[in-house]
Amino acid sequence: MRAIFFKEINSFFSSLIGYMVVGVFLLLMGLLLWVFPDYSILDGGYANLDTLFGVAPVVFMFLIPAVTMRTFAEEKQAGTIELLVTRPITDWQIVGGKFLASLVLVILALIPTAVYYFTVYQLGDPVGNLDSGGIMGSYVGLIFLAGAFVAIGVFASSLTNNQIVAFVLATFLCYFVYLAFDLLSRLPVFVGKSDDLIQSFGIAYHYTSVSRGVLDTRDVVYFVSLIAVFLAATVLSLGRRKW
Repeated sequence: MRAIFFKEINSFFSSLIGYMVVGVFLLLMGLLLWVFPDYSILDGGYANLDTLFGVAPVVFMFLIPAVTMRTFAEEKQAGTIELLVTRPITDWQIVGGKFLASLVLVILALIPTAVYYFTVYQLGDPVGNLDSGGIMGSYVGLIFLAGAFVAIGVFASSLTNNQIVAFVLATFLCYFVYLAFDLLSRLPVFVGKSDDLIQSFGIAYHYTSVSRGVLDTRDVVYFVSLIAVFLAATVLSLGRRKW
């Protein structure tokens, strides 16, 4: 798995993909946090990073599929998938290596946003008047969210040899798992009966919970289970070649 991991990392940074992902994410977040009037911290009057953690999931819905769309689709299109699967490694190791490489790339894009934290920390009145616990919890939530979206994106890429199709499918699945259950819970037939249960199937419900700064075991189990389900589905998708 280590060889697959480093192969993917080298592939990201030997082309423009890795630099574009990090650059686009930081540019969008910087504009939203400091420039655009409706979102700017400077115009809001409060020293917090709510805009970052509120907008980042939406950006991830498009950014992460752009990262993962090539993981298997490109291998199939180039005809190198057969060479890859004939090596003395299991399908789980192949999927795990590609998953971890994509997740690390997203985490690398998050690390520079620590500058935003220190800036907002200094802007507080008095200095340091900031909910650091909530912010740390939100970062943990973003990493779990990124892991879930990466697992979904890798699964979508395993279904096709067309990178555009993989991107569109991954974006749709990320949106569906993130928001669809929350929207379904608002239907009159569920309100007051099972709306909370239905919401709990969506990522947004658990991401919001983690963002409060409290790491609940149920939220951790949810994210780990969701990632495991989509990685298992990816392994099953790769196994189709043996059928």
